[in-house]
Amino acid sequence: MAHVVIIGAGLGGVPCAYQMRKRLGKAHHVTLIGSSSYFEFTPSNPWVAVGWRDRAQTRVSLREPLTAKGIDWIETPVVAIDAQGSTLRLGDQRTLAYDYLVIATGPKLAFEEVPGLGPDGHTQSVCTQEHAVRAWEKYQQFLQQPGPVVVGAAQGASCFGPAYEFAMILDADLRKRKLRDRVPITFVTSEPYIGHLGLGGVGDSRGLMESVLRQRHIKWITNAKVGAVGEDSMIVIEHEEDGQPKKEHELGFRFAMVLPAFKGVDAVAAVPGLCNPRGFVLIDEHQRSKEYANIFSAGVCVAIAPVEATPVPTGAPKTGYMIESMVTAICENIAAELAGRPATARATWNAVCLADFGDTGAAFVALPQIPPRNVTWTKVGKWVHLGKIAFEKYFLHKVRTGSITPLYEKYMLKRLGIGSLKSRGT
Repeated sequence: MAHVVIIGAGLGGVPCAYQMRKRLGKAHHVTLIGSSSYFEFTPSNPWVAVGWRDRAQTRVSLREPLTAKGIDWIETPVVAIDAQGSTLRLGDQRTLAYDYLVIATGPKLAFEEVPGLGPDGHTQSVCTQEHAVRAWEKYQQFLQQPGPVVVGAAQGASCFGPAYEFAMILDADLRKRKLRDRVPITFVTSEPYIGHLGLGGVGDSRGLMESVLRQRHIKWITNAKVGAVGEDSMIVIEHEEDGQPKKEHELGFRFAMVLPAFKGVDAVAAVPGLCNPRGFVLIDEHQRSKEYANIFSAGVCVAIAPVEATPVPTGAPKTGYMIESMVTAICENIAAELAGRPATARATWNAVCLADFGDTGAAFVALPQIPPRNVTWTKVGKWVHLGKIAFEKYFLHKVRTGSITPLYEKYMLKRLGIGSLKSRGT
């Protein structure tokens, strides 16, 4: 009997545990390790930050559904990985041996790279539900005395969609409250242009997103580095196309939400030969570590090179659909090896994103993620907003019932009618 251990109980780890259990049957042991007793649906966080959801609506207690499926659940952080000895040291001082390890930890949020950035500084975040709840508390204070707002993504960021979503959702919420006329909004991003998304753009995403921002009276600064953040203002340095500083802006704010760059979590980054200098896991085409044959990885913690060089550093995003395809490949490959067959499955590194704008939205499809592409597809409409709401309920229901199969592809194909997403990325 083999023991497969999965670290991380998020969008990658929980589906991986359910799929692994289904594929391996009762012949092998599956354990999921997480630092929280809940699965939290991260895409809902921008809604939580403006009070459109409360925390209870967007999370699921994990012990009961995992136990019902025969998956062992350990609620404690992993503090060290002995990759040579195939053992983990847990936060409660226990050690745990594994035959296969799946790393799906997500990122460490590198707020410390910009002085004053983050919830422990002077800006808010929607990267976690805890951060989104804190943002909602600050937002309620802001509503009593509205003023300028800054939203964006700092240098080195690789996740731009939630920043755009939050700016649009905030705009929609303020309009509903009849306060929008009292709130100038500036969007600050390390992208070389609006709608780059860390993907080199998707079709005419530049024109589309610029048009949306103009319609909502949101100003923007691109090729931007956040120099430092104070209690009520931040220094933003705008750069030329050659990367040289162009202009320094001092932006005052009463409320700010800026996404940080990501790094690998400490326990993973510390393993010799496992990661790149930023702490992201180096993998081959089968999601396997290049250094350790019994370690696989999926999700934001995986090392993916930027799509292209940009004047201010940007990273490549890992969307929910891409993460799901990584998880499916890992489950197929571990099951194959345990059955005495070689690992051959590869993830479809395609980007599929539903971006909610509060009262409308945009869907982006890039097959594969890295250009040139076989398919580039964008659509805008209220159906995207409604589709994302429906998908939130769909995903949380599947977690509660322990019936997760590849959800993103099934949902995109059958519910949204996007068409075949089977194109293989490279």
